[in-house]
Amino acid sequence: MNSFDWTKLNLPKDAKDVLIKAPRVIWPTDAAELIDLACGGPGLDEFEVRYDVPEKGSILEATVARVRNGVVANYPEPYMRRRDPDCMVIADDLPTDKPTFKDRFGYEFTSLRDETFQWLSHQPLVAFGFVAGRKGLGVDGLMIAPANAAFFAYALAQLQGFQTPEELADEFEPHAVIYVAPPFRHTRFDGKQMVVHNRTANLHEMFAYNLYPGPSAKKGVYGFLINLGEKERWITAHCSVVQVITPYDNVVTIMHEGASGGGKSEMLEQVHREPDGRLLLGRNVVTGERRHLEISRTCDLHPVTDDMALCHPKIQDAPKYLRVTDAENAWFVRVNHIRDYGTDPHLEKLTAQPPEPIVFMNIDAVPKSRALIWEHIEDAPGKPCPNPRVIMPRQIVPNVVDEAVTVDIRSFGVRTPPCTKENPTYGIIGLFHLLPPSLAWLWRLVAPRGFANPSIVDKEGMSSEGVGSYWPFATGRRIDQANLLLEQFENTRKVRYILTPNQHVGAWETGFMPQWIAREYLARRGSAKFKPDSLQPARCPLLGSALFQLQVEGRMVPRWFLQVNTQPEVGDEAYDKGAQQLYDFFATQLAKFNKDDLAPLGRQIIQCCLDRGNVQQYDALMPQQ
Repeated sequence: MNSFDWTKLNLPKDAKDVLIKAPRVIWPTDAAELIDLACGGPGLDEFEVRYDVPEKGSILEATVARVRNGVVANYPEPYMRRRDPDCMVIADDLPTDKPTFKDRFGYEFTSLRDETFQWLSHQPLVAFGFVAGRKGLGVDGLMIAPANAAFFAYALAQLQGFQTPEELADEFEPHAVIYVAPPFRHTRFDGKQMVVHNRTANLHEMFAYNLYPGPSAKKGVYGFLINLGEKERWITAHCSVVQVITPYDNVVTIMHEGASGGGKSEMLEQVHREPDGRLLLGRNVVTGERRHLEISRTCDLHPVTDDMALCHPKIQDAPKYLRVTDAENAWFVRVNHIRDYGTDPHLEKLTAQPPEPIVFMNIDAVPKSRALIWEHIEDAPGKPCPNPRVIMPRQIVPNVVDEAVTVDIRSFGVRTPPCTKENPTYGIIGLFHLLPPSLAWLWRLVAPRGFANPSIVDKEGMSSEGVGSYWPFATGRRIDQANLLLEQFENTRKVRYILTPNQHVGAWETGFMPQWIAREYLARRGSAKFKPDSLQPARCPLLGSALFQLQVEGRMVPRWFLQVNTQPEVGDEAYDKGAQQLYDFFATQLAKFNKDDLAPLGRQIIQCCLDRGNVQQYDALMPQQ
């Protein structure tokens, strides 16, 4: 836009210098201009994102196709199709528990920062302003990227929203900047994803040295918010939130947290049904038996957030409860579980015929076709990519809730492996368990990444996503976040807490059915307290209390789905071995927090765990109200 004089904007000096020196800077006026740029220009339908790399020649980073329902981006390297959990480093000297750039690479970031600015200043660029979080509840941001990576810019514009030149007013003052420079992953980082955070008192810079939006446009912006909240003492939770409306018009708001792959997006989905309408409760991995549940009418769902919820002080006006609002403009929805047409008709229809063009990633589609979310690209012949994604603008999501909501139930999801007598594992979590607040806080400290995580590059064994399950995106100290979470739990004593598995319940393969059944059941119960005789302490105290029986719409769920040790394929001995795995994992992870600067109550709760405390002892440490 020739009439737009961006030099009058109040931009950080280094960002302004890069833009001044660049041969061309495009400030997009609307989404259509970004789409044209991403596809190579108006009227073009496919584009290759390439960069000349010294001694390696021209490297293809991504292909982009214009399709009838949006834009499809694909990466030739399977490694680039999901987030590397070790991609973040910190370049500054502010307090952090994360790896620093100097420690990892052996030199100061200053030289690479200057080299990055020099490279960008010789490229045609695309730039725009955005708000990380929500207006008045976040921070102004600026993105600068090479123009040929406009698909990445479009993804960020959808995820965070973008401000057109007309909307960039005098008060626009970015305190967060994203610089995108893909070739450096080959020249400096051996082809690996790398995101470098550089914090000062008034500016948070992020250097994205790859074009997969997960660790930068998505989780990197999350890092901006966590850093801001750390300064101002509030949290951006890693969760989905949904208002569940029963057939009897009862409304219950559920906040579902957990590591990547823990079922956050799935909590916003309707229950998946068999062709005959029944719900497949599970398939026994030993006997092959299948168990079904019949629920003629499920609850209506009004989504609030998909992955990031602002718990900002300005919206906390319900004493002893927690209020949240969405931190994003669009949702980065994983669709690996949509393998066939008809699995989720609502999502399939919305993405196949959206009211506006949307972004698909790791989806097999050719130019001018219609991208379909069950057509996943393959990492190898016969091996579908486990991380196909679609970016869903929240404004096109039916029944989406825009205002802040009050949370009734906080759920935590864990990906669990099968557990049998022959192969005991930590897959001993029943359909759902009720947790005292102090124990719920512990689960958020250890945050198991869980079994067969589809969202990140695989690592051997059981690992942790870290405090709050958002630790991979934080730039500061884990104990500061643990104390913030503990303070939040103490101030919201009326919230109820549950723990729910996905993938397996003991010897039963379940997918995400446990959390869907828990959602249907708890919404129908409302806020009523459980009678003492309907609960009993779980055999493993880390699992809180287990239900003795569960009935939904007159249909009973077998007891062995609630108390895994009662499964004949598991039994007490295998269950106890799985419990020991959990205790060993908790002990390893909690050692990172059991320090002098953790709040005294936090140290008491950790000691209760190390002493194998029971549910009553956990409850006494932080009584529910």
